[in-house]
Amino acid sequence: MTRKSYPSDLTDEQWSIVGPMIPPELPGGRTREVDMREVFNGIQYLLRTGCSWRQLPGDLPPWGTVHWYYRRFRRDGTWERIHDRLRDRVRVAAGRDAQPSAAAVDAQSVKTTEKGGSAGTTPARRSRAASGTWSSTRWG
Repeated sequence: MTRKSYPSDLTDEQWSIVGPMIPPELPGGRTREVDMREVFNGIQYLLRTGCSWRQLPGDLPPWGTVHWYYRRFRRDGTWERIHDRLRDRVRVAAGRDAQPSAAAVDAQSVKTTEKGGSAGTTPARRSRAASGTWSSTRWG
């Protein structure tokens, strides 16, 4: 059955890159009956349109199947492997080394070890503040 083509569908060239990175069937499990390219197209459709899982078009595989593979790929590292391979290809095509040699980190994205709020005060100050003696002795 041929279905309507969506802008998010993978081209044959794109599938030739991504397809071999899709994990094989699990040993001892059911035989895979779903077309993995269509599953991947379903994931791409969801990511591109921002719809909910249950709103995937009916001509794509069932939303539960697409969601199951999305979660499996996230848990087993498939997404990370696909990302790394595509990043390497883009860098090589741009005339750069496949692996980045340096990284830039700005102060906004670095987690600090400083604590704020009640965690930043000493236990004695926390107990005085909780008992109400802090405000009466300081401002009263």
